[in-house]
Amino acid sequence: MEKLRRAGRPRSFDPDAALHSALLVFWEHGYEGASMARLQEATGLTAPQLYRAFESKERLFERAVRLYQNEYGFAIRSDLPLAEAVDEYFDRAAREFSAEPGRGCLVSTGLLVTGRDGEAAAAVVRAEREHALAGLRGRIADAVERGELPAGVDAEGLARALGALIQGMSVQAHDGADYEDLAHIAGAAGALLAATAGVPG
Repeated sequence: MEKLRRAGRPRSFDPDAALHSALLVFWEHGYEGASMARLQEATGLTAPQLYRAFESKERLFERAVRLYQNEYGFAIRSDLPLAEAVDEYFDRAAREFSAEPGRGCLVSTGLLVTGRDGEAAAAVVRAEREHALAGLRGRIADAVERGELPAGVDAEGLARALGALIQGMSVQAHDGADYEDLAHIAGAAGALLAATAGVPG
């Protein structure tokens, strides 16, 4: 765990503002690329101040992920027919991932591979990705119960395929893809669902 150097001066800053600034650094550079120098420059804080407020880089990242989910996260809607919900979900992803203040999704691309020092941070985003996958899986199961999808559909496979498309959109957005580029993937998601349901796309 990457610890921050301690010091004894009293804290005199806004931790919420510091956390949001740190979130933007993690969002742009990922966990590994968000060096302590970058975090200190973005927040305007010294390493001792960051240590007193957040304990470690891993804990700071964990809180930044929670803030990201609260401010920018979204899930597939349950109040629409599945086909409409998927269209809305992927179109929103295309718009959000290609817009400022960040590119892509922090949960999808903020930390994929890390060393032993980042294991706790990796577990945070892995749990968020599993939560998103569970949401897709549950939404598909509901659609089967409602007769929107055939009873024999591979719900697990469909959920993972849609999740993989979302994560791929995040990677491409991080690499510079714009809304129009990502909209092609959104359209492919709708076509995949239509093919699974056995209806014309």
